[in-house]
Amino acid sequence: MLCGGCIDFENVHFGYLTDRKILDGVSFSVPAGKSVAIVGTSGSGKSTILRLLYRFFDPQAGAIKVDGQHIKNVTLESLRRSIAVVPQDTVLFNDTIFHNIHYGRLSASQEEVYDAARRAAIHDTIMNFPERYSTVVGERGLKLSGGEKQRVALARAFLKAPSILLCDEATSALDSTTEAEILTALRSLANNRTSIFIAHRLTTAMQCDQIIVLENGKVVEQGAHEILLSRGGRYAQLWGQQNNTTELTDSLVKVP
Repeated sequence: MLCGGCIDFENVHFGYLTDRKILDGVSFSVPAGKSVAIVGTSGSGKSTILRLLYRFFDPQAGAIKVDGQHIKNVTLESLRRSIAVVPQDTVLFNDTIFHNIHYGRLSASQEEVYDAARRAAIHDTIMNFPERYSTVVGERGLKLSGGEKQRVALARAFLKAPSILLCDEATSALDSTTEAEILTALRSLANNRTSIFIAHRLTTAMQCDQIIVLENGKVVEQGAHEILLSRGGRYAQLWGQQNNTTELTDSLVKVP
């Protein structure tokens, strides 16, 4: 049985194909109740770390531990019960919005579902729908906006009340205003939970206790935002590139 404390990756090696290594000896620790952001360019192995932790795959070498227990030695049910995932593209059923939130914990009461929706800041939106919680969301949630779908994913996670929270670029497809609102709810959800954020936007990463920088399947830097910036290394380079891109986009928007 997992209590969802610290997470340890110990010299983990993994590749989807035998001749193409994705993770090349990755080691890091996430202390219980702390948040860690994993950043890096596309293909560096960020999302693979979450897939291994959720045991969609097992590493070819090395160990992944939660609370000091090798995750191979606990049942999948026990492992996955202690983890909630907020993905980039939330998978919704062609069913009511109530059922889509309730799926986070099917034993939850109606009031608990409503409370989870309030904490994810989607309850008021739902109450403005003509059929409220009986509203059918459509195939893959096509009747909801991107921000609304993410809030349903957050409500599911609040309802599940996990020990471990995994966020896989949960705000990357949203506009900046909606992103800020979702991040506020995510911070509330991550409070006092062991949390791993896969972050493309470094504004998400900077709010975490620690940042891990991946490059070609290896950890090349690790530390808090200000410390990594002061080192002038790979993270500082990524930060500079992203800010320059943002400034360029803003200037183009302002051109009459």
